Amino acid sequence: MTKSQLIDAVAARTDLTRRQAADAVDAALETIEDVLGRGGDVALAGFGKFSVAERAARQGQHPRTGAAMEIPAARVPKFTAGSKLKQSVRQQ
Repeated sequence: MTKSQLIDAVAARTDLTRRQAADAVDAALETIEDVLGRGGDVALAGFGKFSVAERAARQGQHPRTGAAMEIPAARVPKFTAGSKLKQSVRQQ
């Protein structure tokens, strides 16, 4: 499902116009992005939890040359699925 398809689905399930649904989806995604950017967590009961994970520096290999290289430490977004979402996927 693309973002455009998600917007259409939200508009179909609510009394919102497509434009209002697009604004709502954009606002939700931007809010999650802002909270994660500040290092916070977003927990949606039953759906899951968005958080920030710290990835340590490590040794890797250059894909073309095979030479050893240092991969720097990084902060990365992480999603943990909630029980309701897991159950929904299992039933499919």
